[in-house]
Amino acid sequence: MNVDSWKSQIKRGTLEFCILLMISKRPYYGYEIINKLDKWDVLSAKESTIYPLLRRLLKDGFLSSFWQETTEGLPPRKYYSITDKGNEYLAAMEHEWSNLLTAVEGIKGE
Repeated sequence: MNVDSWKSQIKRGTLEFCILLMISKRPYYGYEIINKLDKWDVLSAKESTIYPLLRRLLKDGFLSSFWQETTEGLPPRKYYSITDKGNEYLAAMEHEWSNLLTAVEGIKGE
């Protein structure tokens, strides 16, 4: 395994976590999620990665969606919001993330 493949594996789970963190604050539409993630090179992802992830989170009941008309005359946008089940999942992810960071920092400090 090389570093690129390792980074790819880490990125998949981290993207899911970051998307849920974002949507827990307010509803987002897909392209807006992609643009926000692009602010950080390490989180940058293509539509072909983000939209299947959003569909899976919807299917699993962690997100819900709704359509909203735009004021700019553009087509309606599909917004995603977090469900109660999604908030529970996010809380569990935050707990595990914190445990992971603590363990890694502990190992680095030894």
